[in-house]
Amino acid sequence: MPDRQNQMWGLFVASLSVFLTNWFMSWGKAYVINDDLPNFCGDVRRRLFPPEVACVAENGTVTGGNAWWVAPVFFTSGALTLMFAVLALRRAAVSRKA
Repeated sequence: MPDRQNQMWGLFVASLSVFLTNWFMSWGKAYVINDDLPNFCGDVRRRLFPPEVACVAENGTVTGGNAWWVAPVFFTSGALTLMFAVLALRRAAVSRKA
């Protein structure tokens, strides 16, 4: 039977990987690909978490923005990372006492 402590750390690493991959991809799109977007746009929308630099046109269309699913995945994976870290550390502390 697999060790539950190792499974908890595995879930922590998996959720952290999703969180960091999402953050790096958003950061790259915002500050590498769309770096010069503010020079050509009058109405620039910026967000820090997840990173985004987008241009909003007069007719309401958005250029350079993140996909609709990026923010939910970003925040959900961040919350899961914290939760799995707490659970893994708690399980390690309990198993150390026994």
